[in-house]
Amino acid sequence: MSIDCITHRRGEDGSVPDRSERCFREGLYWYYQTREKIKIGPFDDVDQASQGVSDFVDFICAKPEFAQTLEKYRHVA
Repeated sequence: MSIDCITHRRGEDGSVPDRSERCFREGLYWYYQTREKIKIGPFDDVDQASQGVSDFVDFICAKPEFAQTLEKYRHVA
């Protein structure tokens, strides 16, 4: 089972663009995946994973240089 965790991102107007599903379940736990294909978790439920996505997006918006670091090292994740 997988759901879309994010509807609008901060500052977006209009219709929501197509995005891949971010939250997914593996076994008993929930995870989300960054656009760099890095799996983050585990979380006990989908709501916690969804909040994790929101927190991650807020962090990336505040520290855009971190996104460059993720891209640099995604091949080892």
